[in-house]
Amino acid sequence: MNYGDIEKEIEYSFVNKELLNKAFTHTSYANENHVESNERLEYLGDSILEFVMSKYLFNNYSSLSEGEMTKVRANVVCENSLYEVAKRHNFSDFLNLGKSERASQNSKKAILADSVEALIAAIYLDSNLENSEKFIISNLSEAVEIASKNVGMKDYKTVLQEKLQVHGEVKIHYEVIKETGPDHNKSFTVEVSCNDKKLAEGIGKSKKEAEMQAAKNALGYK
Repeated sequence: MNYGDIEKEIEYSFVNKELLNKAFTHTSYANENHVESNERLEYLGDSILEFVMSKYLFNNYSSLSEGEMTKVRANVVCENSLYEVAKRHNFSDFLNLGKSERASQNSKKAILADSVEALIAAIYLDSNLENSEKFIISNLSEAVEIASKNVGMKDYKTVLQEKLQVHGEVKIHYEVIKETGPDHNKSFTVEVSCNDKKLAEGIGKSKKEAEMQAAKNALGYK
């Protein structure tokens, strides 16, 4: 492993290089070479990640309820999100994989996501929680911001649906009625109707955001 390259990628220099190497050692390689895998590090990293993310949401998203924070956290610490972190830093170039695993690409996504958790623990053991937190927030704060907006979008539409269907099933429909701006900076106007009766319009930078705004306006929120 070229330690310099990976340390440059993650913006952290290890005192104990063996910890860094272990963080990228999959069980398939460990079994073939009779060394320790990253499974124990992954276990610890998972707990650190959940704690840091809970703290970050609590301190920075005071408008979110307990349930909303839980949803955002689950969205951000999931396999897909961690895989994106690994992909961004080219972790696949540094993984220690066994021969059988190298021949099969089926579980690569999960392996890469697990290596992120293992690395978080390795940074913690090599230094302190502050450095692990720095790595986590720098790599996942954008995902938190997106997820926090999405949880709001889901809630307004759900609240509107529950309110309209309190006396039985109704037909709720969202329709894009206008698109403006260039492709890289579009703005959408969406109309929400109930049983073909217009309720409100909403504008957003994406169709989903415009639908959320339309539902919010229909509910009468300021």
